[in-house]
Amino acid sequence: MNYPKVYTSEQSCPINLVGETGQAVQISIHAPSQYICANCERILPDWKRQPFLRVVIVLQQSRYQLVEKTAEVETEKERLREKFMRFGCDLAFNLRDRGYLTDLIDPRTGYPLLSHPGAIPHDDTAVVKALLNYPVIKNQCRVLVHPDWGAAVYPSILISEAPPVVIEWVTKSLAAMHGWREIDY
Repeated sequence: MNYPKVYTSEQSCPINLVGETGQAVQISIHAPSQYICANCERILPDWKRQPFLRVVIVLQQSRYQLVEKTAEVETEKERLREKFMRFGCDLAFNLRDRGYLTDLIDPRTGYPLLSHPGAIPHDDTAVVKALLNYPVIKNQCRVLVHPDWGAAVYPSILISEAPPVVIEWVTKSLAAMHGWREIDY
């Protein structure tokens, strides 16, 4: 008899991927930060008292350090935003189809894509700083400093009520459709 494969997930073990261009992608699943817990209904007003939320952090390696505002940097940020939006929509709709409330936050605006916008925007950089303890450069806009990539990192966030094992399984199953393959460190 064939039994389905059982997947486990640990917050301390990010999903490490690499794209066709060689740029790395790290995806990790976390309990929400204090900010999200305190402001969930102000960020996502459609979500009423969700007891078990998870934050999915998607970090994409950039071709450039995202410190200065140049035409190349802005084009790269838009490319990475689009890549996240495509992947994030696939992940969110797949989890929603499984009955789990899920939304992605537009990195440019801080507002949810699939729910009504709230009274306050989400701050991806602040949440990554809180959950991963990465330093932030305060410039024209706040920039994360990744331990391996420096300031060449583009953060994005999904929020879901799906269990981490389901998020991890769906993430890994969708990665190849987006030109990403899993690597071991």
